Amino acid sequence: MNKKLGFVIAAACALTLSLSTSARAQDDAHKPGGLNKVAHDVSNTTKKAGRDTKAEVHRDASKTHNTLKDAGNNTKATLKKTTGIHGSHNAHPGGLNKVAHDISNTSKKAGSDTKAEKNRVKSNVHGELTETGKSIKDTTLKGKP
Repeated sequence: MNKKLGFVIAAACALTLSLSTSARAQDDAHKPGGLNKVAHDVSNTTKKAGRDTKAEVHRDASKTHNTLKDAGNNTKATLKKTTGIHGSHNAHPGGLNKVAHDISNTSKKAGSDTKAEKNRVKSNVHGELTETGKSIKDTTLKGKP
């Protein structure tokens, strides 16, 4: 996931720099659209790349979730058939059920921590890209006569 996100960020930065150079050329030639058209195009390209990346990550996460859920259910079914012991629906299970309950909670916590970290990274990247975009816009507008 990090490689894909890094690629998208690098591509967006490269596109922004190349389009900001062409924006100055367009301003000099007095073509319609100008800086706003360039900014609009960059924004649309970045949004599309972000949406595509998010969709791919979502598909991967869904596949992983389903695989892990199927593996857990199969293991549970095998144990029930082998031992003949079926799980308790008690809120505070004991014995083997308690061990399984604790393992489940531990893995759920690890998953939620991983998701929270991913969201923190995503938020930081978004903030940095926003600042970069604003900086480029301010620099370009200050250069206008």
